[in-house]
This record gives sequence, structure tokens and C-alpha cells, in this order.
Amino acid sequence: MTLPTSAPTSTAPEPITLTPIEARVLATLMEKARTVPDSYPLSLNTLLLGCNQKSSRDPVMELTEAEITTALRALTPLNLVRESSGSRVTRYEHNFQRGVGVPEQSAVLLGLLMLRGPQTAAELRLNAERWYRFADISSVEGFLDELQERSAQKGGPLVVKLPRAPGAREQRWAHLLCGPVDLEAIAASGGNASAGSSSVAALTERVAQLEQELAQLQHTVRSLCAELGVSPPGQA
Repeated sequence: MTLPTSAPTSTAPEPITLTPIEARVLATLMEKARTVPDSYPLSLNTLLLGCNQKSSRDPVMELTEAEITTALRALTPLNLVRESSGSRVTRYEHNFQRGVGVPEQSAVLLGLLMLRGPQTAAELRLNAERWYRFADISSVEGFLDELQERSAQKGGPLVVKLPRAPGAREQRWAHLLCGPVDLEAIAASGGNASAGSSSVAALTERVAQLEQELAQLQHTVRSLCAELGVSPPGQA
């Protein structure tokens, strides 16, 4: 007599919970993959410079190589970061889209939220221009709504819409990859800024980001020239 067997039960994946440093490392890899593809994957030194940028970062951090190395070791078994082979220097690349199981547009929005903190849909569309060009704000809102309504079977919500701040015209969004949002900390960091002034600040940050990326490229060129024993361009 054959006993009936019960159907296998499927378990929902555990929600991803990152530390702020892990989120910064992961999001920096995501950013540089799109904005400076010629320098990607990143060496540890270039990743350090990107994580500690003064522009386009909220909050600004002063991380050490040891802290970044620890974060990379934690992100690798989560299938979010992997080492790139084929170079004398160890380089790193992200695997966020597959590791989390979201489309490219959602990955872009999550990366920006990890790098820049809470933002409105309009700010996200503006800041995403060099990553991915959304057709309009409603398209951004559509992907944010999907991320907020993500089912428990897929790991649960990845973003939350914050309460409207006093004096603000639009509500902002925050990611949940580091756990529940601390509303008091967000308010203390400047939650009363209007969307208009934030947009101007975003444009200013973009210029500063380009200057930072240029400095990183110049540093890379100097390092390569030093390894090859030649003078950098422009020097006799």
C-alpha cells in the first residue's frame, strides 16, 4: 500500500537586510556600471573613491578599505556582488537585478534611493537620467508602486512612501533594503525641503558628480601610466 505524499511547500525568500555600508558599496557599483562603464568593474581603490564621494551621496561617508572589504565579503554570498576575473587587480561588479529579482527600472530606482536617500518621484526621474531614461513621472511612480506592493512570496516590499513633510508638495520614497525607515532621522536630515529646491540641488550635484568622476578617471590614468613606466598625458 502506497501512502499518499504531501505536496512540497514553498517558502518565501528571506527579506534582504543590508547595513548602510553594504548598501553604499552595492549602490556605488550600480552607479558606476552605468555612468563610467569604461572603468567598470571597479578596483577596491576606485570603489573606495566612489563610496566616499561628497556629491550625490546622502549621507556622505568616510569609509575605509577594511570596511568596504568587509561589505564585499557579506554581499558576495547574497549573490549581489561578484569578483571579476581576467585582471591583475581584483575588480568587483554588482549582480543586483538578478540577486534581488527586479527589472532594470526598479533596480535603478532602488540604487538611487540607496545612494541619495529619500526622494520624490520627480527627483528620482531627474537623478536617473544617466542611469535610465524614464518616459515620465507616472512611469517612475508605477515601478515604485510595484516595489511597495511586492508580495511576501517575492521577499516583501522594497520601498515605502513616506508621510508628506510639512511644507512639501510631494511625498518622498525610501528604500527598505536596510530595514524599516527611521522617520525621525529623515525629518532631522532636512525633510522640509521642497521638491523645487531639491531639483536645483540635484542639478548642482550632477555637475559635482561629473567633476568627481573626471578626477577618478585621471587617477586611473596616472596609475596605469605608473605601471607602464610612461608619463601621463600632458606631461613631458
